[in-house]
Amino acid sequence: MVIPGMLSSDRSTALLIGTLRNAGFAAHGWENGFNLKVSRESIARTENRLIRSANDGKQPVVLIGWSLGGLYARLLAQRHPASVAMVVTLGSPFSGNRRANNVWRIYERLNDHSVDEPPFEEDLSVKPPVKTIAMWSADEGIISPDCARGRPGESDHQIELPCRHVEMASSRRAVRHIVETLREQLE
Repeated sequence: MVIPGMLSSDRSTALLIGTLRNAGFAAHGWENGFNLKVSRESIARTENRLIRSANDGKQPVVLIGWSLGGLYARLLAQRHPASVAMVVTLGSPFSGNRRANNVWRIYERLNDHSVDEPPFEEDLSVKPPVKTIAMWSADEGIISPDCARGRPGESDHQIELPCRHVEMASSRRAVRHIVETLREQLE
């Protein structure tokens, strides 16, 4: 399941989803419209989608989250580890200072809470109890590389992507890199 970033939808991850399908994965989007607000309701809808996907496929699901979508992925993996095979974050600010990015003010305008007081109790810097890959870029331009890469112990692997933030799920070069990494990690 691919979870889009803030202010985007499954349309923005269509290339990644299509490439994953062409590579033999049963890929699908989050089917939750635009990722605008983080609320208890949006989290519950995404949890329900994950559980349905795991039950329908009769196996745990790989969660790929782009930016804010990666925060959802880590949260879901902490809450439902039996339903998650692996988490892959793409430029997601799960570690360190939540204001070490260029979009935290936009996030706060869209939501009824600050970045420091999200509507959940879990600490997203804590590694979920599943295989976790943090993909990041040194030149991404939106999220601090340190926040997207994380500290030692916050993920199993940290892999640099050769792209900017807005290209992570939508450029052919980055998508190829993501698919190759998934193949290697799932073997």
